Amino acid sequence: MRTTLIAALLLASPAAAETIAIKAARVITDAAKPALGPSTIIVTDGRITAIQPASAAIPAGATVIDQSTRTLAPGLIDCHVHLTGDPGTPFWREAVDSPELSVAFGLKNARITARAGFTTVRDLGSARLAGFAVRDAINAGLFPGPRILAAGPALSIVGGHGDTSGFLPAVNDALDQGNTCTGATECAARVREASQRGADVIKFTATGGVLSQQGRGLDQHFTDDEMRSIVTTAHSLGLKVAAHAHGPRGIEAAAKAGVDSIEHGSFTDEAGAKALAANAKAGGGGWLVPTLLPFRATAERLGSGAYTPVVEAKVRAILERRGKQIIAARAAGARIAFGTDAGVFEHGRNGQEAADMVEFGGMTPREVLISATTGAADLLGLSSEIGTLEPGKAADIIATDGDPTVDARQLAQVRWVMARGKVVE
Repeated sequence: MRTTLIAALLLASPAAAETIAIKAARVITDAAKPALGPSTIIVTDGRITAIQPASAAIPAGATVIDQSTRTLAPGLIDCHVHLTGDPGTPFWREAVDSPELSVAFGLKNARITARAGFTTVRDLGSARLAGFAVRDAINAGLFPGPRILAAGPALSIVGGHGDTSGFLPAVNDALDQGNTCTGATECAARVREASQRGADVIKFTATGGVLSQQGRGLDQHFTDDEMRSIVTTAHSLGLKVAAHAHGPRGIEAAAKAGVDSIEHGSFTDEAGAKALAANAKAGGGGWLVPTLLPFRATAERLGSGAYTPVVEAKVRAILERRGKQIIAARAAGARIAFGTDAGVFEHGRNGQEAADMVEFGGMTPREVLISATTGAADLLGLSSEIGTLEPGKAADIIATDGDPTVDARQLAQVRWVMARGKVVE
C-alpha cells in the first residue's frame, strides 16, 4: 500500500526542469544590433531564461555546451521550402509515388534542413496532407526538425502552375489535389477548405511557374477579382497569404490584392515594386521572398536531360533575372525576407542563398541575416517567439565559426544547431 502511494506521488510530481548553459565567444542577440562579447546563454525547458557574461555563475546542475570559440546567433528562418520533394525527380513520378512516401521524404529533409541551421521554415507546397503530417510529427517530438508552417497544395487556376498537368486527362483527374478554382466564389471556398484541413498559410500561384509542365507563360494567371477573393478570405480567417509570382503584371496585381508576400518576384519592375512597397507603408505585407538559389540549381542542370523542353525554355528565359528583383524591391521601399525554394535544389544548401543575396542582390551580410531572422519572423507573425535571442523566447540557436554579420557565407557553414531547446545531431 505504502509502495503504491509513493509510486503514485512520484508519477504526479512534475519532471525536473532541464537547464543547459551554452558558452560562446560572442552572441548576436539581434541581427540589427552589435554582438555581445563572451557570454553564456541559459536555456531551461526549451526556452532562453538568461543571457549573461561569461564570468557569471552557471546554475547548479546545468548541462554545459562549449561553443566558446564560436558566434551564437538566432536560428535561421527559411520562408519558402518544399520539404516533401527532392530535386531532379522526373515529373511523371507524381503519378507513381504515394503520399505516404512524400511524408518520408519530408521527415528526412526536415532533419537535414534543421541541421543546416534553419530552425523555422514555411512549407509552401506539398501533396494534400503530406506537409501537415510532417509538421505534426515534428511538433509531437517523434522526429527532429524545424518549426513548420505548412500551406498544403498551392491554389492554382485550372491548367496553371500548381495544377496537375502533363498526363492523359484521366490521369490528371486522378491526381487532382482539389486546389484549383475559377471565379471569386470558388476561390474563397478553396481557401476555407485549406483552412479546414489545417493550413497555417495560404499560397496561390498568381502567375505561371518555371518547373511545371504547363507552357502558358510566366505572367498573370488568376484574375484581379480572384486574387482579391483569396486574400480577403484568408485574412478573414487569420491566415497570411503568399503569392508565387514571376511575371511583372502578376506581381503588381498580387501586391495590389494585398498579399503578405511575393514569392520569387523574378521580373519585378518599377510598377510591381511600388505596389509591393505600398503594402509595407500601409503596415500590411510588402515582403519579397526572392529565392535566388534555384537560378544556380537550374543552371547546373541545363542540357543534362533533367528538364523537358517546355521547362528548359522557361529556365533559360528566367536565368538573367537573378538578384534584379531584390534591387527593384529595395529601391521602392519593399522589405526582403529570406527564402530559398529548397526542394528545387538539394535540401541543406539553404544557407548558400545568403551569399547570392549579397553578390546579386546588393545586400550586406548584416541585411541578409536580418532577413533570415527578425525580418522573416515578422513576415511569419512569429516575432514574439523567434527571430532574436532573448529571455522568454524559444531556444532556437545556431553557432558559426565566423561572424555572419560580416561574412554571409557563414550561413552556409553552420557548425551547431539547437531547435526549441534540443540539439540537432
